[in-house]
Amino acid sequence: MRIILGFLSAVLGALAGWSGLAALVVMLAGPDRDGGIAMGAFFNIGPIGGMVGLVAGIWLFVRFGLVRDAPQPPAETADAAPPRTTRLSFPFAVTVLLIVAILGYWGWYELIRSPDLSHGFMTLQIEFRLPPGMALPDKEEDVHIEVEEAKGYANPMLPANWRAHDGDRKAIISTVSLMYKTRHRAVSLTLPGVPTQRWPIDLGSDPDPMPGFSPWRTSSEPSPAKIEMHFRLTADR
Repeated sequence: MRIILGFLSAVLGALAGWSGLAALVVMLAGPDRDGGIAMGAFFNIGPIGGMVGLVAGIWLFVRFGLVRDAPQPPAETADAAPPRTTRLSFPFAVTVLLIVAILGYWGWYELIRSPDLSHGFMTLQIEFRLPPGMALPDKEEDVHIEVEEAKGYANPMLPANWRAHDGDRKAIISTVSLMYKTRHRAVSLTLPGVPTQRWPIDLGSDPDPMPGFSPWRTSSEPSPAKIEMHFRLTADR
């Protein structure tokens, strides 16, 4: 049991040091939408904190996880130095096991949120319909679309035929892959000379593919440009 608790204490210390240092770097670096800073902090800087945490975990186990008792000697040998025994600290053992249980539950929860356990990665096709008389941008770089999913962001791809039309109204076609099980999804569109407009994406946390497009809807934020959006979700496999 001592070996197991000592091993768990070292592993917990390493995890705490690794994730704590990486989180500190990300926090000091500021927002990072493309994930580059977070990846570098986790894989390049995090291991330093992991080594420090590993040593700290072992030290904490030796310092607080083991309790040395000095039992009372028999009366006839009261003057002799009593042997000292070592036992596990019950509060320390309970704390370590409780933390392990919490981390195990969190890991299991993240696992069941993996998209590979349901429909896999899914493609969200988003179309925007401009108001009558409004022209499309000349360059693809002038179209800025951003999909917010959980706490992350993704920039949809514009296919070769991204310039489309619906009758006499111009339209924009884009696609993006959904990655997480979450109820919080939204899409925003920014065009030259037009304020950024935002639409919520009404899908369940683990959505099924859609047979067709959703109804057209205007932005949730008031804007003089009455751009409309609708979407369709398809499974990649």
